[in-house]
Amino acid sequence: MTRMHSMKRLGARVYCSWLFLGCAVFIFCFCLSGIALAQRSDSEETPTAVLNFLVIKDDNGKPVRNASVIMHEVNVKGKQGRGDLELKTDLDGKANYEEVPYGTIRVQVLASGFQTYGEDYEVNRPKVDVTIKLKRPQGQFSIYDNNHPKPQ
Repeated sequence: MTRMHSMKRLGARVYCSWLFLGCAVFIFCFCLSGIALAQRSDSEETPTAVLNFLVIKDDNGKPVRNASVIMHEVNVKGKQGRGDLELKTDLDGKANYEEVPYGTIRVQVLASGFQTYGEDYEVNRPKVDVTIKLKRPQGQFSIYDNNHPKPQ
């Protein structure tokens, strides 16, 4: 009977060990989920802004439709992030985007028949209105034009 008694005690010890391990794993997972939830709620509290873009022609102020407005996140060192977001202007030259996190963004605007535009903007208030004036391409000059005498 002592042998049977010691086997029961051994079984009870194994059971208690597994119970303790199971509780430890449960507590660990619970703590991890609490940390993840705290980080998620911190990111949800990050202030965001609405960006309103108006893209117009520099020479006459008329809207530029179907222009690509590309936004890049910029880190504190001034380096452009990997992701970007592209918007298209409507018939009135307008495009907007909500929930842009505060910080610096790099805006590039591309439109057929215009010079590429690029500028960094600081997003630090709930609504940011940006007016972009696109210029027509400038004439290019070459030292090889026919107007210059050729060297001998």
